[in-house]
Amino acid sequence: MADDFDPEDSAVTAQYLHSDGETDTGLRPTSLDDFIGQPRVREQLALVLRGAKLRGGTPDHVLLSGPPGLGKTSMAMIIATELGTALRITSGPALERAGDLAAMLSNLVEGDVLFIDEIHRMARPAEEMLYLAMEDFRVDVVVGKGPGATSIPLDIAPFTLVGATTRSGALTGPLRDRFGFTGHMDFYEPEELLRILQRSALILGVRIDHDAAAEVAGRSRGTPRIANRLLRRVRDFAEVRADGVITHPIAMAALEVYDVDALGLDRLDRAVLGALVRGFGGGPVGVSTLAVAVGEEAATVEEVCEPFLVRAGLVARTPRGRVATAAAWEHLGLVPPPDLVIGAIEVRGREPQQSLDLFD
Repeated sequence: MADDFDPEDSAVTAQYLHSDGETDTGLRPTSLDDFIGQPRVREQLALVLRGAKLRGGTPDHVLLSGPPGLGKTSMAMIIATELGTALRITSGPALERAGDLAAMLSNLVEGDVLFIDEIHRMARPAEEMLYLAMEDFRVDVVVGKGPGATSIPLDIAPFTLVGATTRSGALTGPLRDRFGFTGHMDFYEPEELLRILQRSALILGVRIDHDAAAEVAGRSRGTPRIANRLLRRVRDFAEVRADGVITHPIAMAALEVYDVDALGLDRLDRAVLGALVRGFGGGPVGVSTLAVAVGEEAATVEEVCEPFLVRAGLVARTPRGRVATAAAWEHLGLVPPPDLVIGAIEVRGREPQQSLDLFD
């Protein structure tokens, strides 16, 4: 069984790690022109910002959605920079009470950008206060309790809210409707990640050749945060075990040390895939049973491993459970069964049946 999963142990998790704070600030782009990738969002956002500046007003509120590590925080910083205003940063979980939000809103200066990360995790009282603030730039502060409570209206300076979410479906309808612009951040192409790595290497003073950068880009799961993290780990390897120059063989050796294979899978990803193929014949199997087989929590398998395995075409979710695709068998060096069919009707030639985990 695998050891308990710790995100800090994985170089390819898209979640923000403490070690990322070391260089993230210096690597972030400072303008829309410097931002690599997301061309559609950049074009649309540029129109929103330039239109607001021409009118001399504040832009519409902006919602940025997409998986972690794709640049939502960087985009919020760029919005403030493009507008020439201050950026105030907080997060949904930090806004537990309406008073927490009221205190932050009352300190805003006209034109400020308020960035709320993981906005879908805001407490309901704070969210309801945000409705009025977004529409009328006003909050109602309740003083006292019970029948003697008094509501005091408080005007706040016009501001632009930038909300970021990894789960846009978890946002309530009233909150989503109050955003004037919604941009969805997509995963990056390897060519875009290659350009990001070359830019980051230049900033960090790292010498890396084209083939090495392309290798790191191809194993970065389409995520800039992972690409920059792998660059730092490969840099460490090159400085300790070589002459500091990252060549293709050095990059390959470093990625092997950090358990990142050719598709970007790490130790836990391969454990899940191996259990599914070798332990359960390719499935179908429920996620809880699969999690027990690798010694992890079901939530870890479902939220950390499964999204990339599905996106990479290695695992399919069916009504009866998780199923390994032919690509998964081949990635593990195995020959897929000749009758492998993935769908709601038939899997590997078997008649419809319940998942091996009756509780999924």
